[in-house]
Order: sequence, then structure tokens, then C-alpha cells
Amino acid sequence: MSQIEFRIDLYCDHKNVMTEIKFTVGDHLLHTSRRRFLQQTFAFSAFASLTSARFMHASPVVDASLANLLVVGDWGYDEDHVAQTAVASAMNRYAQQYRLRTQALLMLGDNWYGELAGGALSPRWQKQFEEMYPADVFSCPAYAIPGNHDYQRWPESKVAAELEYAQVGRNTALPTRWTMPSLWYRFDFPPTKPLITFIALDSNMPFSDGIETHGVNFTLTPQQQVEELAWLEAELKRPRTTPFLIVIGHHPVYSNGIHGDHPILIRDWDPLFRKEGVHLYLAGHDHDMQHLEFEGHPTSFVISGGGGAELTNPTIDPAQRGPYGQKVYGFSHLSATEDRMTLRHLDSNGSVLHAFTKSVDGKVSIL
Repeated sequence: MSQIEFRIDLYCDHKNVMTEIKFTVGDHLLHTSRRRFLQQTFAFSAFASLTSARFMHASPVVDASLANLLVVGDWGYDEDHVAQTAVASAMNRYAQQYRLRTQALLMLGDNWYGELAGGALSPRWQKQFEEMYPADVFSCPAYAIPGNHDYQRWPESKVAAELEYAQVGRNTALPTRWTMPSLWYRFDFPPTKPLITFIALDSNMPFSDGIETHGVNFTLTPQQQVEELAWLEAELKRPRTTPFLIVIGHHPVYSNGIHGDHPILIRDWDPLFRKEGVHLYLAGHDHDMQHLEFEGHPTSFVISGGGGAELTNPTIDPAQRGPYGQKVYGFSHLSATEDRMTLRHLDSNGSVLHAFTKSVDGKVSIL
């Protein structure tokens, strides 16, 4: 059988620049233009899946100069903890296998499904967070944002309990790693010689019917929505010394999953991402793993929603809009140097499913 080599280099800028893309299959070199390739919206996922055995080079390289964090979304399932335990165990093994110095966890919302009796004092905190992602492996902050399931009064506001837990833990002899200083906030990562500026947002927009609560569910108020948008615009304009800019929110701006594209976030957030050159937007909400790229858009859109809740089916084939999407439990590994960041999607066995790099100037390479 002929050897297969697969590599794609793209440049996602604001110009309609033509760049040649090459596929090598055996002794045959195939060419296509960037314009045509991106008009097909990265329709290479089917081919990439056929060559997954060649993705061994996507495994992490131990490098002390890298900034490393692990990402998990939609994890705090209430019906059973089988899938969450499997993903968390894979994260644990992955970090130890590669001697990964994990400097942060990103918890992308839907942190608590179902009842959180006792709020900040609920025993679920110990079982499904502190012990599930053990401090002896992940001795680092766990930066959290709220999802729609956190915006429930069950019996009291779960998002209020999450904000309280972050504060209560800091006042004890053994402070919690749970980090949620407010509903939206900014932090540089890592704290020493930072490489990434993160903007953490609350994506729980008011209900379209104007009603503030739907049963146990509620959202941001219209006033909070206005305040957050003004804050986001100001933060994106603020000078920064880090090479990379990443925004995180629970709801995807664009998604091939059951929830689809988010019209409010497209209207309010997407123009700011384009204008200010956001490198990456990380989300959950759809219970799968995705990576979307769009021609001329500076932002890569990534979903890591396979942390433990019941998986959901895609509605758009990643061969039509991708480059990647899969209904699978898993987590993500984000690393960065001064000139390049790498994101890997991994399954609940710790195997690499999809990986890509992005340079400071926006060049995306599928590994």
C-alpha cells in the first residue's frame, strides 16, 4: 500500500490571498487553491479520519518552555458519573504519561447538571470536582465559566453557588482551585511570563421572549448583557503584551451540533472578534468535539463539550463545514510558545483525535 502523507497549511487573514494547498498521496501530488479549498469549508475531515493512524506526531512533546492547560466542558452530569470519570481519568493519565506540567484547567460551563443541594456546601463539589480532577496531578487554578445548566435555581441559584465556592475556598487552610471571580473576567496565562490573554465570558443571553425565568431556568438580565458587551469591547481594545488572545464562553458562536449557530453571539461578539483579531474562541454546550474555520476570519472556533454529559448528534457534516467534528467523550490540551499555540482534541482513552497549530499571524496547520 502506498504511503500517505497529509499536511495542510493555511493562512487565515483578512485578505483574499491565494495560497496553494498540497496533498501527497503515494507518489501523486495534488494541488488546489486556497479559495476553492475554503469555499468547500475545510471538507477534508473524512480523509483525515482515514489517516488517523498517521497522527502519532500529534502527541505532545515534553518541553519546559511550553505553557500547558487542559480544557473540559459539560462535565458535571448528575445522572451518573461514568463518562465524567472516564474523561477525568484520561486527563489524569495523559498528564502523568507525558509529564505534563498542567498550569491551568479550563472548565467551559454546564458545571452542574441537576440538583446542587447545599449550594457552595454541596458534597458534589468534593466528589465531582476536587477528587475527580485531583490536586496532586492538577495543582493549578481551574478557571470556570457558567453554562445554561448552571443558570438554574435547583433549589437555589447554582451560578451563585459557584461564585460563592470560589470565595469560600480562598478563606480556608486549603483553598480551592476553583476560580470564578465574577461572571466575566480577564486573566493572563501563565501568571509568570504570560503567553495568552484569556477573556472569560458569560454567554447566557436573555430569553428571546423577554421572560426572565422559564421554570428553574434563568439567564443574564438585559442590563447585564449590555454591561458585558461594553466590557468585552473595552477589554479587546486594551493593550496587551501577550502574543495570543483567546475568548472562552459556554455557548458556541458557530456550531455543527444540535444547538447550531448562535444569532445573538454572531451579531454582538463575532464583529469584535474579527476587528480585534481574536485567535481562538473556546466553547462547550454541544456535547461533542469540534473545530471550525471560516475563510477570511481570524478566529478559530473550537468546541470541547465531551466532559461527561450525554452525547448529542451533529446536524452538519464536518465534511461540509469543518475541518473536524465528532460525537465523542473527551477533553482538549492547549499549549503555547511565543510564536505558536497547539490544540489537541483527545478522547476518553487519551488518544489524539484531531490537532492543529496556529501562529501569531494566524497561520493554521492541521497536524
